[in-house]
Amino acid sequence: MTEIQAITSDYIENRTFDEIAVGDSAKLVRTLRQEDIQMYAIMSGDINPNHVDQDYAHSSLLREVIAHGMWGGALISNVLGTQFPGPGTVYRDQTLHFAQPVRVGDTLTVIITCLKKFPRTHHIVFDCLCVNQDKQKVITGTAEVLAPTEKIKRLKANLPDFKLSKTRKARFEHLLEISSGLSPISMAVVHPCDAESLKGALLARDRGLIVPTLVGPEEKIRQLAKANKLDLHGCTLINVAHSHAAAEIAVSLAREGQVEALMKGSLHTDELMSEVIDKVTGLRTERRISHVFLMDVPTYPRLLLITDAAVNVAPDLEDKVDIVQNAIDLALMLKIASPKVAILAAVETVNIKMQATLDAAALCKMADRGQITGGLLDGPLAFDNAISLVAARTKGIHSAVAGQADILLVPDIESGNMLAKQLEYLADALTSGIVLGARVPIVLTSRADSAETRTASTAIAVVMAHAKRQIF
Repeated sequence: MTEIQAITSDYIENRTFDEIAVGDSAKLVRTLRQEDIQMYAIMSGDINPNHVDQDYAHSSLLREVIAHGMWGGALISNVLGTQFPGPGTVYRDQTLHFAQPVRVGDTLTVIITCLKKFPRTHHIVFDCLCVNQDKQKVITGTAEVLAPTEKIKRLKANLPDFKLSKTRKARFEHLLEISSGLSPISMAVVHPCDAESLKGALLARDRGLIVPTLVGPEEKIRQLAKANKLDLHGCTLINVAHSHAAAEIAVSLAREGQVEALMKGSLHTDELMSEVIDKVTGLRTERRISHVFLMDVPTYPRLLLITDAAVNVAPDLEDKVDIVQNAIDLALMLKIASPKVAILAAVETVNIKMQATLDAAALCKMADRGQITGGLLDGPLAFDNAISLVAARTKGIHSAVAGQADILLVPDIESGNMLAKQLEYLADALTSGIVLGARVPIVLTSRADSAETRTASTAIAVVMAHAKRQIF
């Protein structure tokens, strides 16, 4: 009688029918992780709350999440298919009896033992036993297989990496946490005349973020709400004929202190911003107006602020001073201590033919002299060096910012817009955006943005409005 252990080499090799004797066995040891339960649920579609819902499981008879029963069955299949007998094995029958639940942290030992051999058909019946770390039987049963008759030895398959990440819903909730504990603010929603802009305002209302004033054609808004089965309770409606008038009225409400923030609806950005920046009737301050994208990128360990990708087309050095200071001030409001600012360019060294590198050098020196405060600046930095410690070290860059930036200052609107949209559509980043430097925060999202994106952006406005309350 022989016993074989799990394969540890780079090869996978079988034991043929003739090489197996009655009494021979194989063993596999595996500890259950939370990720194993989640991956099995994703693969099988089995979302029984006993396995995937912590709250439900805690209130159930078992008191905690348990593994799917067939997870243990999969370990049995693992042994039969990879080592005993291994490659060439064909399943014929399987019986399983489940004696104990398997919890996260439990270690199963799977033991497969040859019981019977049938030389005419090359069938083998195996005893299957799974015991936990306390030697308790978890699964018992038998398996019948058609065993291979030819020797097979092959390199192990090179499977793709599989990484679990937080769901989009969980990341959305994480973004909303920035406004946790803050009371709703009054917000004028400018021309919410498509489904997503109206849904965004109402979702923000339902999440306790805002008390909305909807500025636009009242009948059109009511028809839109009815068609999408949306409830307008708690909303004030101001009836205006068209989007230009909606922008004008909303800005006047903010200027007069009747609302604490604005949200762009289905009108063009230029329509709203032309009213915001009007020198007489707008919302200008001494600070230049700029925009920040706040992004939750699954592959980056912290929230990432990108500026300016929506308002300033080709900012010069003077403009960039305000743009970066606006972003630093927002980061501080979001409780990011000493935010790290990477000033992006195509290269990491100053090149007199590349204006972005010259601006970066000047901005860093201005920060040294106290002309920009509250953050740590470094640049020029290429994008890889700004967000990857490995890339920065490879290039010999020694910096408190490189590889761990909180804020990315882009050279112009084109590079910033491309960067933000690449992260959103290629890296599944969750995006929110806000306009800074005006008298009130302005939620400025794309007309293509979802209601969730608009709501996440509103959470930033709530934080800013409360910060302003403390100042005044």
